[in-house]
Amino acid sequence: MNCRLGCGACCIAPSITSAIPGMPNGKPAGVRCIQLNDANLCMIFGQPERPEVCAEFSASVDVCGTSNDQALWLITDLESSTC
Repeated sequence: MNCRLGCGACCIAPSITSAIPGMPNGKPAGVRCIQLNDANLCMIFGQPERPEVCAEFSASVDVCGTSNDQALWLITDLESSTC
């Protein structure tokens, strides 16, 4: 599955513990990444400063569902289940 452009759920729902440019301590779950633009696209996609966890994320129906809203719900649920 390819990412849905403009979704951004993976940049909002999960916590990220590694440093992100502009967020040196990472980000808590449910907080929008500072690198996510108004169109819900990553402004550091493909750049070396992008966290490895972000670069390794692969979209799948199990995690992203069939809509942006479903992706946000599924990833939020997964995050809360793993804390």
